[in-house]
Amino acid sequence: MTTNTPALGDSDIGVVAALIGEPARAAVLMALLDGRALAASTLAAEAGVSVSTISAHLARLVGGGLISVEASGRHRYFRLSRSEVAQALEALACLAPYRPIRSLRQDTHARAIREARTCYDHLAGRLGVALLEALVRDGVLVASQSKRTRESDPILGAGRSFDYLLTDGGRSRLLELGVQLVSPSRRPLTRYCLDWSEQRPHLAGALGSALLLRLLDLGWITRGDRRVVKVTQSGRSHLAQEFGIVIDG
Repeated sequence: MTTNTPALGDSDIGVVAALIGEPARAAVLMALLDGRALAASTLAAEAGVSVSTISAHLARLVGGGLISVEASGRHRYFRLSRSEVAQALEALACLAPYRPIRSLRQDTHARAIREARTCYDHLAGRLGVALLEALVRDGVLVASQSKRTRESDPILGAGRSFDYLLTDGGRSRLLELGVQLVSPSRRPLTRYCLDWSEQRPHLAGALGSALLLRLLDLGWITRGDRRVVKVTQSGRSHLAQEFGIVIDG
């Protein structure tokens, strides 16, 4: 069978790697990993460069399809273009060496970001991993080997080796908690990321996003600085009661 459509070669990962690999651009992408849109001045501060310099880096990231730009009046804000970019960054973080800690502030942030953080639009870190484990333990989700894995190559990318299926009882329980389960897009309801700091999966997909939003709405968690998520006093008691998650400290 022949067509007039030109054949496509292998993916040129070097193009994307070059975009991500430059230190200032890498800092920009990591700053945007919580899914929020940030101004160029904020991203310049995160990257440690001038606003004029960051403009050139942002233009390259937009041109490469890794980030998108939104206008609001005279201001422009930048965010990751899609969830696949966040997944790629999280996967690279699993391979990357740790940065040295040179100050008390850096040490405090490093500890906090491993405890609880956002990965694009869902929970990650120890809290995110504990939440997924609690959902499986309580029968809200059932983990099974992916059909794709059984029928083909067992070595698949993060988020594909296992299927996390929402049970009927789990759906009822989450609805009682006020979690929005209707996805406005074709995005999968459940998938997972391999957490770079815990080396275990945390929940992604539409359900992971909905859970994060609901926990924020309930006041059980709040957003901190640079992707950090903080558990409130109310959240400590409710997370323990609802999911059996005990927060130290």
